[in-house]
Amino acid sequence: MLFDRDTCYAALAARDARFDGQFYVGVGSTGIYCRPVCPARTPRRDRCTFFPSAAAAESRGFRPCLRCRPERAPGTSRVDAPARLAHAAAACIDAGGLTDASLAQLARSLGVTGRHLRRVFEAEFGVAPVVYAQTCRLLMARRLLTETALPVTGVAMASGFGSIRRFNDVFLRHYRSRPSDLRRGLQVPAASAADFDLAYRPPYAWGAMIGFLGPRAIEGVEATDGATYRRAVSLVHRGRRVNGWVQVSAPADRPILRVRVSGDLLPAAPAVLGRVKRLFDLACRPADVASHLGPLAAGEPGLRVPGAFDGFELAVRAVLGQQISVRAARTLAGRVAGALGRPVSTPFSAIDRVFPDAARVADAGPDALCRVGVTRARAGAIVALARACAARRIVLEPGVDVERTVAALRALPGVGDWTAQYIAMRALAWPDAFPAGDFGIKKALGESSPARVRARAEAWRPWRAYAALHLWRSLQEKTP
Repeated sequence: MLFDRDTCYAALAARDARFDGQFYVGVGSTGIYCRPVCPARTPRRDRCTFFPSAAAAESRGFRPCLRCRPERAPGTSRVDAPARLAHAAAACIDAGGLTDASLAQLARSLGVTGRHLRRVFEAEFGVAPVVYAQTCRLLMARRLLTETALPVTGVAMASGFGSIRRFNDVFLRHYRSRPSDLRRGLQVPAASAADFDLAYRPPYAWGAMIGFLGPRAIEGVEATDGATYRRAVSLVHRGRRVNGWVQVSAPADRPILRVRVSGDLLPAAPAVLGRVKRLFDLACRPADVASHLGPLAAGEPGLRVPGAFDGFELAVRAVLGQQISVRAARTLAGRVAGALGRPVSTPFSAIDRVFPDAARVADAGPDALCRVGVTRARAGAIVALARACAARRIVLEPGVDVERTVAALRALPGVGDWTAQYIAMRALAWPDAFPAGDFGIKKALGESSPARVRARAEAWRPWRAYAALHLWRSLQEKTP
């Protein structure tokens, strides 16, 4: 447990959103478990049992609340090594990472043994990874049943169950009802798209997030209109490619992001929503960051570190942005997408393709990049990066060994410390990444030496990535 019983009950009584998703409360008199922000009447203290995860609550026989919807709780982010490993594994599992892979494969992708992963995972979440995975499947099924028009068979497959029979059996055993019972009397949206609400811990500087992503949006791939973010999506899900689009907005009256997912992507909903969570840094605990950064964070409460929907796409964008303006880098990225990207049909005129994956860029070679205006040296760097990513020598996803990945990036031609740290900040979601040689950061601190910048930034560990965003924001700098 992260908190003692007194802290948990005080947060529950106050419905404190800062603790949402950090613990759950099981109510003995009802057999229901809730988020700390549940609008229901606060139960008596002696009836409450507190759990570090929804899976831990369900393993003790509690059922999810229909009012606060535990499946909508925000994720968590930890920075100490064992907890970071556990939370990285949880994020992979949330996104369907154990649907087509074993725990041993997941552990290998995170650079550890299966035994070590099980040990740190159980210490953090109170249950084994496979139990956590089953709860994730059930909670995703509840979302799809109540928020989409997917047929029950489609819900079973999208949630990661191998068959409709197993889905029905597990659902009935856990929730004492059939999947079809949950839909009775509900008005679900049309199958062309579905809306999902992803919770966050307030505050959230949505205007600053859109202000960062908008000028960097790759033409044809993504776009913003000042308040809404949209992008084309193409994913391989269970051996089949699915194409579509997502749209993300932030209602002013609730601490959620509203994510609209096109109907063709719904079979891959866990993976799509997982990427949205990473892009918009929904696991952030802004109170922890603010208390550590102090006055630096006071000017823009709730400022998040923009992540990446696709790590390779972000890395190419970072290489293209070396020593040129944001506008020029955006133009080049748009040309690369136009020449090598995969067309995707969307209802939005501004987006009609996805960025090419690593294998496509590696096969195309440097000449294809040079033809759209990329310099020969930079084209060589991008192709070397693409080959390393396509061969899985470099994996640009949260949860990988950061030091090893940063070292591998630096070993590539044309990739220096600034680029490697920027990729670690956004593609690897490493909260302590810090591009000390960045011009804007040096200017904001009034320093000319990266060594002096690093020395001053020591006080901001382990949240230096957030410090970098606040420093850029303080100057309104446009960084690549």
